[in-house]
Amino acid sequence: MTKNRMEAFSDGVIAIIITIMVLELKVPHGTDWGALLPLYPVFLSYVLSFVFLGIYWNNHHHLFQAVRSVDGRVLWANLHLLFWLSLIPFVTRWVGENHFAALPVAMYGFILLAAACAYFILAHTLMAIHGKESTIARALGRDIKGKISVVIYALAIPLAAARPVLACGLYVLVAVIWLVPDRRIEHALQSAE
Repeated sequence: MTKNRMEAFSDGVIAIIITIMVLELKVPHGTDWGALLPLYPVFLSYVLSFVFLGIYWNNHHHLFQAVRSVDGRVLWANLHLLFWLSLIPFVTRWVGENHFAALPVAMYGFILLAAACAYFILAHTLMAIHGKESTIARALGRDIKGKISVVIYALAIPLAAARPVLACGLYVLVAVIWLVPDRRIEHALQSAE
């Protein structure tokens, strides 16, 4: 399988995940602004999840710009990532429908942590087949942002039991960290030319 085919499959899966999430948003029964107010937890959880899926889509795209080929290990690592991302609509709805209650917020964090670990595995699988001096290896470097994200998720999950809102704040912090453009792959690609 070519890397382009795998990228197209991944793009399609992520698009379906986003579509499922938006279809879970229920239309209010009223016609005034007050009818929207009870939906704010569902909408907030949707926005955060949409941002995370956008971050994964963007980084997945950049990651595969820096590689030449894929093998069976990469295909399975990619499916592993897509599995965890496919659970985001479930936990998004659970968090929103239960107004950011402790267990749903903790499970949301667990899914985010699992997805981050799966992305790490995918990146390191790609580095293993391309070598330590490859463009992908130079681009990822020490992956400080990835490691910080995992630590924040690991802290936020138990925090959700006592302070779910603070745990959500930590999830937002991770999103903000990743919204800041990461130019490592672009720089590595430019230096490889």
